[in-house]
Order: sequence, then C-alpha cells, then structure tokens
Amino acid sequence: MTNAANPALSQWSLDREIVMSRVIDAPCDLVFEAWSDPKHLPQWFGPKGFKLETFEIDVRVGGVWRFNMIGPDGTVYPNRMRFRRIERPSLMEMDHGVDQDEDPGMFRFTVTFAEQSNGKTVLMMRQLASSTAQRDGMIGFGAVEYGYQTLDKLAAYVGGMKK
Repeated sequence: MTNAANPALSQWSLDREIVMSRVIDAPCDLVFEAWSDPKHLPQWFGPKGFKLETFEIDVRVGGVWRFNMIGPDGTVYPNRMRFRRIERPSLMEMDHGVDQDEDPGMFRFTVTFAEQSNGKTVLMMRQLASSTAQRDGMIGFGAVEYGYQTLDKLAAYVGGMKK
C-alpha cells in the first residue's frame, strides 16, 4: 500500500527516521493490548499533560483513529492514524499525521514488541519522515521528548492493568 502524498514512505531510510525504545515491566501481550484495544489506547497515548478527544477509533488493518491532542496550553492538534499492519503481539504499523486527506506531513509509525525472558517487554518505536528536513523538523518540535513521555505514560498505564 503506497501513499500518493508521501511516496518516500514506501522505502525506509535511516536519515529520515526517529527511533525510541523502552523496556516496560509487563508481558508483551499486555503491552500490545494497551496499544491495540480501543478502550485502552486513548487512555494513555500522548505526551505528559496532553488530553485526547477521540472522534473515531477502529484499530484494525485499514481502520482509522481520528482524535484531537489538546496541549496543556489548550492548543488543539488534530490527528489521524491509519492502521496499516497489525501482527499480534509483535508489531503495529500506522501512518500518522493531521486529520486531513493526503497530508503531506504524514509519517510512517512502526511499533515492535518483544518479550524478554524475565517477562518484561522491549518496545521500539520507529517514525519515518518523508524527508530528512521533515525528520529534523519533527525532532525540533520535540518528537523525541514527547515520544519518551508517551512511553512513560504507557508504562504507568500497563502497570495499572497488571494489578
């Protein structure tokens, strides 16, 4: 499946990616459930201090999650995520951007889940921009810091699911 607005997203390139990883103290199945279940995903997704307002959420291949991310200062960021691949319990791949058709700023978003022998999960998030300039802009905006804040919220959320 290619994207007319971002044909560059069909080929991975290290100079256009942002990579983040985190070890989460929970089994892989539980971490995957937090990412793939519509009742869990909006509860933790997004950076610290941000709230979500979901309009539509259909977590399946071809499904869409449309939501506003509302910053601590009240700024509204419309988002759309289209689910491209879901391989339970090891991989999810989405296209993520603003809530509009043919978004030129859309990026590919891949999350992998691998369980360690101690029952913890290694989660890796990879974001692929359509250009190095777009990737640099994402980093400048705070994509890495916000990504790690999101992973912190995920870790805390799944910690509560385990109880």
